[in-house]
Amino acid sequence: MSVRKRKWTTAKGVEKEAWIVDYADGNGTRRLKTFDKKKDADAWAAKTSVAVDEGAHVADRATVSVGEAGAYWIEDGVVAGLMRSTLDQRRQHLNEHIVPFIGNLRLSKLSIPVVRQFQDRLRTEPHGSKSQVCSADMIKRVTVSLGSLLADAQERGLVARNVVHDMSTRRKRKKNGDRKRKLNVGIDIPAPAEIRLILEHSKGWHRPLIVTAIFTGLRSSELRGLRWSDVDLKASELHVRQRADRYHAKKYVEEGYDPIGLPKSEAGEERTIPLAPMVVNTLKEWKLKCPKCKLDLVFPNGEGNIEFHANIVTRGLHPPQISAGLTIQALDKNGKPKVDKDGNPVMAAKYSGLHALRHFYASWLINPKEKGGQAKDIKTVQARMGHSSIVMTADTYGHLFPGTDDQVELAAAEKSLLGA
Repeated sequence: MSVRKRKWTTAKGVEKEAWIVDYADGNGTRRLKTFDKKKDADAWAAKTSVAVDEGAHVADRATVSVGEAGAYWIEDGVVAGLMRSTLDQRRQHLNEHIVPFIGNLRLSKLSIPVVRQFQDRLRTEPHGSKSQVCSADMIKRVTVSLGSLLADAQERGLVARNVVHDMSTRRKRKKNGDRKRKLNVGIDIPAPAEIRLILEHSKGWHRPLIVTAIFTGLRSSELRGLRWSDVDLKASELHVRQRADRYHAKKYVEEGYDPIGLPKSEAGEERTIPLAPMVVNTLKEWKLKCPKCKLDLVFPNGEGNIEFHANIVTRGLHPPQISAGLTIQALDKNGKPKVDKDGNPVMAAKYSGLHALRHFYASWLINPKEKGGQAKDIKTVQARMGHSSIVMTADTYGHLFPGTDDQVELAAAEKSLLGA
């Protein structure tokens, strides 16, 4: 790799000069990069020399735009057989949010400041087909998609660094940075008394699903994809082998698309969940009334197709809470309390999503037996929840495990060690 000065005269007779970095990239292709100042050329050459040696350099001309990389990313998902809901989310994030702002930018021009600016624009500038700004949650999701896109491009040799991954790693290393709030009983996790109220007021069509969700911790997609062939009522256990995505079954039939796929993580595949007597009895009664379904689903809708997630939440989870008085004041899209036409507060279910029941199941596994729990170890909790790693289990639920009396244990250990 060499740095040299180049002088030339333009067609109009103007004399010019620049500093050229002449080098071979990782593939042995000769490359030239031009700078106005020697110090900039020297600095770039020193940095790039290391990157080339480490196989982490991609020349500007060898890369593509973010939009072009996005097309490869979508194609990769199709070839990999990702579920339709996942592919549609990729397309939405790419076309509605990523392409409008950075679609024409070359991958080599991406940096942490550029990604931060991109996030700021998502937050403040209306865009996409709906001409709206993004919520904090959507910005997080789109950034994750951008990181996935860059990971695919990195594997293809189109970019040297995944700046989204670098940004995430830097944030994790900040000792005094923002930390994810721990899940709290009574706020994120229903308390045992609240679960009893939900069970007491659960009626009708969705009660069997709510009972099963409480005592198995299955994800919504896993509940919606659960088959009778995976439920062994004699052995009092069920097997998680598949999940359903968010589309209605009629679409699948018409378009020749399979709505059923593997569980969310490899650890979630083929896991076995023991069933409490209440679940067994409830499912035995439900099996006699369950609509006939070609997919053999335990919780189909009235037509025997896959039930919508939204219907389960609004018709199965919210009504028993409202009936039992487990409510909070509803908020509008600006975060302000809602009131009706008479100025009275509008109340909503305290726990808005099915994941609250999954959190309860994890806490029920962890809690000591004297508090009505099962006192399971963290490895068992990971297996039952279908987490991809024990780190995920520890990060999410580690604070719920009961502590020990260190002084008592230290005294006992000392006595055993010293023989006193």
